[in-house]
Amino acid sequence: MAYAALVSLAQTIHHILNHHQYSISIHEKQQIISLDKYIILLQAFLEDFPEEAKNLEGRIGDVAYEAEDVIECFISEQIAPCSAHHGHNLHGLKNVTHEIESIACEDFHELKKVRKEIASIVGKAMDIEKSFRIENVRPDDFYVASSSSRISPTTKNDDMVGFDDDLIEIKTLLCGESSKLQVIPIVGMGGIGKTTLARNAYDDPLITENFQIRVWVTVSQDYNAQEILSSLLVSMKERFDQSNDSKKEKVYKGLKGRRYLIVMDDIWSTKVWDDVRKIFPDDHNGSRVMLTTRLSDVAAYAGSSSLLHEMRFMDEDQSWNLLRQKVFKLECFPRDLEEIGKEIARSCRGLPLAVVLIAGLLSTIKTTRASWEEIAKNVNSVVATKDGQFEKILSLSYTHLPHRLRPCFLYMGGFPEDHKINVSKLIKLWVSEGFLKRPIVPKSIEDVAEEYLEDLVKRSLVLVTKRKSSGKIKSCSLHDLVRDLCIRQAHDEKFHRHVRNGYVGKTILERIKNERRLSISNSYLDCYASIDASTIRTIVCFKRGGASLGSLRSFRLLRVFDVVDGNVNSLPDQVFELFHLRYLAFDCQIKIPKTISNLENLETLIIHPRKKWGSNLPCFVSLPSEIWRLPKLRHLVCFYFDVLPNPGSSFGLENLQTLSAVKNLRCTKRILKMIPNLKKLGIFYSGDKYSPRLYNLVSLHQLEKLKIVVGPQIMHGFNAIFPRTLKKLTLSGLRLPWKDMTTSVGSLPNLEVLKLRNFACKGGEWETCEGGFVRLKYLLIDQSDLRDWITDSSHFPSLKCILFRRCWDLSEIPDGVGEIATLERIEVHFCYKSLAESARRIQEEQQGWGNDVLKVESG
Repeated sequence: MAYAALVSLAQTIHHILNHHQYSISIHEKQQIISLDKYIILLQAFLEDFPEEAKNLEGRIGDVAYEAEDVIECFISEQIAPCSAHHGHNLHGLKNVTHEIESIACEDFHELKKVRKEIASIVGKAMDIEKSFRIENVRPDDFYVASSSSRISPTTKNDDMVGFDDDLIEIKTLLCGESSKLQVIPIVGMGGIGKTTLARNAYDDPLITENFQIRVWVTVSQDYNAQEILSSLLVSMKERFDQSNDSKKEKVYKGLKGRRYLIVMDDIWSTKVWDDVRKIFPDDHNGSRVMLTTRLSDVAAYAGSSSLLHEMRFMDEDQSWNLLRQKVFKLECFPRDLEEIGKEIARSCRGLPLAVVLIAGLLSTIKTTRASWEEIAKNVNSVVATKDGQFEKILSLSYTHLPHRLRPCFLYMGGFPEDHKINVSKLIKLWVSEGFLKRPIVPKSIEDVAEEYLEDLVKRSLVLVTKRKSSGKIKSCSLHDLVRDLCIRQAHDEKFHRHVRNGYVGKTILERIKNERRLSISNSYLDCYASIDASTIRTIVCFKRGGASLGSLRSFRLLRVFDVVDGNVNSLPDQVFELFHLRYLAFDCQIKIPKTISNLENLETLIIHPRKKWGSNLPCFVSLPSEIWRLPKLRHLVCFYFDVLPNPGSSFGLENLQTLSAVKNLRCTKRILKMIPNLKKLGIFYSGDKYSPRLYNLVSLHQLEKLKIVVGPQIMHGFNAIFPRTLKKLTLSGLRLPWKDMTTSVGSLPNLEVLKLRNFACKGGEWETCEGGFVRLKYLLIDQSDLRDWITDSSHFPSLKCILFRRCWDLSEIPDGVGEIATLERIEVHFCYKSLAESARRIQEEQQGWGNDVLKVESG
């Protein structure tokens, strides 16, 4: 992965040049600066001449990694002797200095050889570029869109083009006359649209109204019965009590007496059905279980042959209509592209996922006949034979990815199959890996990462599984065939290795020691503690409990260490000696030591402490005062940090963007001055012996997201003044007067999301006024004693979605709400029937005026 290696090396060079504590001679510094210039030239070469650069990519990646190894080893050797001799006398320090100089000479002798190799590659690259410009081979009208290209929103249900009859058939089976519990299998090969069909039926308004409970569970090959039960319980969290029953009993009781729809997506074994079939009660009320599988024997085993739905390949017209819809959305398409477009669609052999991927590629190039003919030529060449045609289409999509997107895409293959990837975590990992270019302010590197992800979604390589209330992507996933491509390509390019299933033998360990990134699933972490791991920069673990990690001494250049999902029982002390560590995430109960100050390069610290068995109380993690001595820290995340320690005379955390969540934060001017660039803040208040001083929050001029949760034992009110930069505000338990919502909160010019939970406001009446909430798109009121809401459509001019939950005193929604031109959705849950009826009445009135956009959901 040449491009990622170059970007990472550039960041490492800038680090060593900008820190004066390293002993570097003028001659050595000149070598490093000249190396930096070579990197800039090679990056431009890869970006501007992707096809011509293929023969050099392997050499570029290898030499860039080698150079980075030499530089980081040099830094480590300088840090280690100084730490070991800390506090020694002057004679001892002279010995240390001599030792450092000796090591530096050896390391920079190696760097000199690497620099010579890079210079040779640059020469070859310049020759290729010169020859290319003379011959003018590359067509000017064929280009790949940059990350700044407009991201078109996905048209709802556009993947179902050509499958209208399938959707009607599935809906008919789901809402059929039979009162018995029925199992409806959908069977077909990978990429043919089984999950898309099931999802569209699951989300159809007719289906949502017909079933009292709907639950979607993704099964996949890494099947675990307890995880399936847990997923069912999470989806039904509002429906079952906190009893001591087993998971199976809780699911059964939660479904008993209700008409339900359960979707089990991607089943690979008949054993799965044997393990869960008895938890679905048959009350003869029309309940249904729908499952998708590639295996016809699994489908036949679980369901009746009369209910089985077999997916068919699309015909040529359906393929072309889907391609056209994906590329041009609702816009008109150039007629001169119809013939060549149909040829491209025909080459996909009726496989919907292949059409979608090719469409994603076409949407990023110029809409000219010459550009499309170039793609058609490639598609025809890779599908000339039936064997391996889909794999080659996938590879074609990857080949046309810009170099900046390739490492981000391949990185996602390290997550387990059918894993819902948390985007917040993914972006932090991308940043810590060092293969994202640092942007020009005011844009942050996290903003760049979000743009990259949206670009991958636009190209249909990444699937959005959930969006935030703000519209940004909250979680995403990969189709398993696309993930297979990621894994193969990552192995071929020596980008990362995915290891799974049990203990690992010596042969695998020998291979692993030359890798740079490890993604470990269902494998004991202990196996890797003793290997020579001088090249490994990343360890991310998934799905393994009860393991402990003995040592990390051999991982001295480690950058990323994530064992949140690995469930290790303890962390070795050596973790806090890893000077190069940028990202640390874990869930074991440990006391954070003072030696955390050694992690000078740490950017992200995530702690998810496990709750004690049988307890619903949060675990509080204490931080030492040395936390204030981490100059590069950007994200400090836990549920919850205990009271922040006194910072003393420390310089503060000027780079900190996220602090979430911290207990009883005293928002003094001094504390807030030490975290001036905070963008996201979460606070939990409990007890009554403090002064929160929330009016000082206004001094956080970069703050965009704020969450304040107040425990039930606190009875006094809060005096809060919020910064005008806020885009999202979540309040819980504050018991503020409703008039504060109209004045203090309504006047915030950038607020888009407002969530009011657990009596955030107190009082029976809320009267809004014109001129407020100018950009508010999403409003949630959850658990409130509000009785009368006096408002008008002009008071919420941008509102798209409003949700009411547990508003037991509110009897109706004002008619003016329905007249908000931007309103798309009203949800009412666990409220009086009259509130839901008023929402339905508003929907009917709007339909009478020809507005079919507004949707209402209640339950």
